[in-house]
Order: sequence, then structure tokens, then C-alpha cells
Amino acid sequence: MIDTHCHLYDASFQEDFYEVIARAKANGVEKILLPNIDQTSWKPLKEAVNNSSIPCYTMLGLHPCYVRENYEQDLSFFRQELVTGHQELTAIGEIGLDLYWDKTYLSEQKTVLRRQLDWALEFKLPVALHVREAFEEIFGVLTDYKTSSLKGVFHCFSGSEAQANYIIKHHPSFFFGIGGVITYSKSGLCDLVQMLPRDRILLETDAPYLAPSPHRGKRNEPAFLIPVAQKLGSALNISFHEVCQLTTANAQQLFNFNV
Repeated sequence: MIDTHCHLYDASFQEDFYEVIARAKANGVEKILLPNIDQTSWKPLKEAVNNSSIPCYTMLGLHPCYVRENYEQDLSFFRQELVTGHQELTAIGEIGLDLYWDKTYLSEQKTVLRRQLDWALEFKLPVALHVREAFEEIFGVLTDYKTSSLKGVFHCFSGSEAQANYIIKHHPSFFFGIGGVITYSKSGLCDLVQMLPRDRILLETDAPYLAPSPHRGKRNEPAFLIPVAQKLGSALNISFHEVCQLTTANAQQLFNFNV
């Protein structure tokens, strides 16, 4: 299994980092992709990559919730890191739009998103999109990229059937990240994943957030991909082994690393 979205560098893993990695390995997690948040997370992210005995892959990006008036300083920092180290990157992320907490910086969020989408095209990297209560707004931004080679994943997809259909039709190079929310009884994701193209589904944890049942309310971790994969298999009426094969192949297709 591949955890395509995990904040392994988060402070909540500081005390038992190696135990977390050992549990992930024991539960069949073969690779972990680490999305960045802001400037302060960049160093801990790279340290996690270096310290993990499971291969970890680096994303670079400015999360929409961390976009403020000084976003040009953040973008300048990340641009320099991108130019000097893009060969080591797997994706641009975690980027996107978030209107759940605060709508104050929507204009700035859109500017930052467009800049980072352009970087992805320039350096031929996929993107990991964070979208929370902003699907219509992000569709508006992505309209300008419909004829480009842009590809990526809607991380922790939480949209409606209509929004999923829009992505399937208008953004065929984008995948759907499925995590712990699929195990929540009222999420509706079990029904929704049945309509998704199977070659566009990825597994993720978003650890330490959104732990699946029966761990809901606790700190999430990569080992908890097991109940996510089991629930996805049940929804698609395929075996756990088939889920692992399918989502691993999909991750390879999008992120282009050897698996």
C-alpha cells in the first residue's frame, strides 16, 4: 500500500516516530508521500524523509490556510527550493483553496494557487489539491488549465456526486484521494466511490488527521490505511489485495515513481 498523503513530520509524531514507521511497515505500507504546509514545516518534512526506513517522497507547496498578506515571501522561498531541488520532488502540494475557516484571503489564495499550478507545469510535476468548501471556486481556477498537461489529485475528496462527475468529465488527469472519511457512516463516500473510475482512486491517511473507524478521534497514522483499504474494497466489491494492487498502480501512474 502507498499512503499518498501523510503529514509524518507533524509534531504529534515526534515522540514515537520510529514506532509509527514500524507499525506502518508491519501493516504493509511501502511508501509514504509527504505534502508540505508552509515554510516552518519544510525542514521537519525533509528530516522525516531522511529518518524514515520506509521510502518517503517529498511534496513542496504553500497550503491555502497559511496564505496571508506576506505570501510573496513564502512563494519566493519555495521558488528557490523548487529551482534547486525539483529533481527530488514528487509533487507540488499541498495547495488549493479553503473557505471553511476564513474567506478573508480568497483572492490571495487564488493567486498563490495559480502560481503553484504554473510551477507544476513548468517542472512537470503533479499537484495535490486541498479543497474545502471551495469546489466551485477551484473549478473556476482550473478552467484556465483544461487544455494544459496539468495532473494531480483531489486530496481527501469530499465533494458531491455532481462535483465528482465534473472532475471526471473536465479534468481526466486528476485522481481522487480516499482516506478515513470513507469509514464514517454518514459520509456517503461508499456510494460515491462506486461511480469513480477505478484507475483514478488513491489511498491516503492525511495523518495525523481524520483517523478511520475504529480509531476515529485518535491520532491517525499510516498503519491505519488498513481499515480504509478494507472499506474501499467492500464498497467496490473487490478484495483487499485487489484494492492494494489497484491503488498502487494508480499512484505509480500519477506520481511516476518505481513501486
